[in-house]
Amino acid sequence: MGKTESPTATEETERLTPDAIMQLGLGFWGSKTLLSAVELGLFAVISKAGPLDAEELRERLGLHPRSGRDFFDALVALGMLARTNGRYSNTPETDLFLDPAKPTYMGGILEMANARLYTFWGSLTEGLRTGQPQSEVKTGGDFFETLYADPEKLAQFAGAMTGLSVATGDAIAAKFPWRDYGNVIDIGCAQGAVPVAIATAHDHVTGGGFDLPPVEPIFNSYVARFGLADRLSFTAGNFFADPLPSADVLIMGHILHDWDLDQKRLLLQKAYTALPTGGALIVYDAIIDDDRRENAFGLLMSLNMLIEALGFDYTGADCRGWMADSGFSESYVEHLVGPDSMVVAIK
Repeated sequence: MGKTESPTATEETERLTPDAIMQLGLGFWGSKTLLSAVELGLFAVISKAGPLDAEELRERLGLHPRSGRDFFDALVALGMLARTNGRYSNTPETDLFLDPAKPTYMGGILEMANARLYTFWGSLTEGLRTGQPQSEVKTGGDFFETLYADPEKLAQFAGAMTGLSVATGDAIAAKFPWRDYGNVIDIGCAQGAVPVAIATAHDHVTGGGFDLPPVEPIFNSYVARFGLADRLSFTAGNFFADPLPSADVLIMGHILHDWDLDQKRLLLQKAYTALPTGGALIVYDAIIDDDRRENAFGLLMSLNMLIEALGFDYTGADCRGWMADSGFSESYVEHLVGPDSMVVAIK
């Protein structure tokens, strides 16, 4: 057999293209196109009316004649709309996840991204250089204080958290051994998407959510939509100032990454104190892989925490170490869905 020659440096260079660099560098074009579609209610309009031609859709959305066709066809090219015989329809994914009338709607996080994060991320370079927040905090505001004082903003945020957690809740309901546990409390529950998913899948499970008092009507309304008010209830409190409620299982979802290391450790210690012997703590976030190479979403989320002046994201090994320091006897990491994984600790 003849010897296979390695490609020369010139041949290797000729095979390289800037496509991936350009796609990532200009990725905000496609991102903002989708965010504007959500803001305009495009997917809801199509879901209600059925397939529409460009002029019908443009008029229903109130768009300028110059913009409509390019906007709709860009969404087709991005895989967010389908077009058949000149009529636009939702894809199976956008019909399921971006129609606000459906319980599977996850557009809340995109609404928040459009209203807040898109602008703040424009100052990422400044944040990287200074380590300072680029959100409302930059002008003297406080994200959580402002959020919980404004019912409209709080409702949008709670919906955003549901958008992030619906599929994750289904995965926790499927992957955690609920047959061994009877009740659960979601700490920082927002609308309650995760306990709803668990209670829907497991008839014997009761419990509810724990959050600041303004969240109670939001939680109760969401739970009632699923007919679970007799099994899931709300407990008001501040997880830093008050003891955590006791249950067989406590959940902290998209909570731990909001805080600095001392606060993370405090929350884990409070969970350990509240749990009975044999009880379980489920922490889920966009857990960064231990080698910090693969979960780009988790790493970018940690940059988002920098922009928000909040905490930082972490690896499974980091979390398991903090749990051991808090007294938990065993722990493990399990992937859930998308970028999210759970770290489960047993007391």
